[in-house]
Amino acid sequence: MNKTGRWLFSSESVTEGHPDKICDQISDQILDELLKEDPMSRCACETTAEPGAVHIMGEITSAAQVDYSAAARRVIRRIGYTQEAYGFTDACRITCSIHSQSPDIAMGVDHALESRQGDQKDIGAGDQGMMFGFACCETPEYMPLAIMLANRLTARLTQVRKEGILPYLRPDGKAQVTVQYDDGAPVRVQAVVVSAQHDPQVDMRQLTDDIAAQVIRAVIPADMLDADTKIYINPTGRFVLGGPAADTGLTGRKIIADTYGGYARHGGGAFSGKDATKVDRSAAYMARFIAKNIVASGAARSCELQLSYSIGVARPVSVHIDTNGTGKVDDAVLADWIAQNIDLRPAAIIEALDLRKPVFSGTAAYGHFGKPGFTWERIDPQLIAKLRALYA
Repeated sequence: MNKTGRWLFSSESVTEGHPDKICDQISDQILDELLKEDPMSRCACETTAEPGAVHIMGEITSAAQVDYSAAARRVIRRIGYTQEAYGFTDACRITCSIHSQSPDIAMGVDHALESRQGDQKDIGAGDQGMMFGFACCETPEYMPLAIMLANRLTARLTQVRKEGILPYLRPDGKAQVTVQYDDGAPVRVQAVVVSAQHDPQVDMRQLTDDIAAQVIRAVIPADMLDADTKIYINPTGRFVLGGPAADTGLTGRKIIADTYGGYARHGGGAFSGKDATKVDRSAAYMARFIAKNIVASGAARSCELQLSYSIGVARPVSVHIDTNGTGKVDDAVLADWIAQNIDLRPAAIIEALDLRKPVFSGTAAYGHFGKPGFTWERIDPQLIAKLRALYA
């Protein structure tokens, strides 16, 4: 955002024990299990979770033999839902309703329109839609500050629970961070909200003091906090009943927390449970990769990239760039350069980002972007050099 004056912006994150995140992790675990055996697997896996039950459904076409229920139980156990007092455990009832991908959709994915018109053999996009990627200079990860801090808070809640630092915590939790900007630069944290599930016997004063010391001050830089920062810890009081025992979960309901915390736009499609032929996921990852390299190259201090596709067509329908007035190259020129020089066909994206591998479970909690180790987060020296040549 290239705004002047003083303004506030908030972003939210949830822990891996949040009911929606449980479902995201199960869906992506199943995807990874399929890809381990069959890298060409097609998967659109949805999960719901409720008190005492999980239901897995969707379209899967694969040569892999995966025990979906066992995969789900491993995820639930890894998160920490193993005690009956939580109202939801890895011993819950699990049902599956899986069928193959529609032959009409498969036809368009297997053979792109360009292939059917005599062009080289190619796969088409698995659906129509638009995808966004974003990057900015606010953090070393080229991410907006509010969502990075919110994700770190929820990850820290999980860490102190699992390491026994705060053993009375339970798996569910949320965090929200409000950042104050002066003329487009983040200068301080205006407010922090943390809601952490806990055992019933814990003293609320102890919980408040512990989370302030072990979570908030362990994550948020001291120079971003001041006497006027508002801190709310479990503002409604007790938070004993949580997870699917309190709120039904569903795959794909945390897409803003998954991406840029609302700071940049989102195309609308969820990521988890989808293989890379679904451009909802793969094109969003490629858009992030391009936007991050644009900012890292110095071509802009902020960059939002939109790609749009038609089902069954390999090449994107449109490429749009918005550098929020921070670019050293005209946005239209930059968009044309990307369209002409970066292969944005689904098969090319899959190859460039190596998306046939089982890497997706690591994305299903604490955000898909701004974390090391993923191909779409790498800085590409060759791409950087080409981008710098545009404005040198």
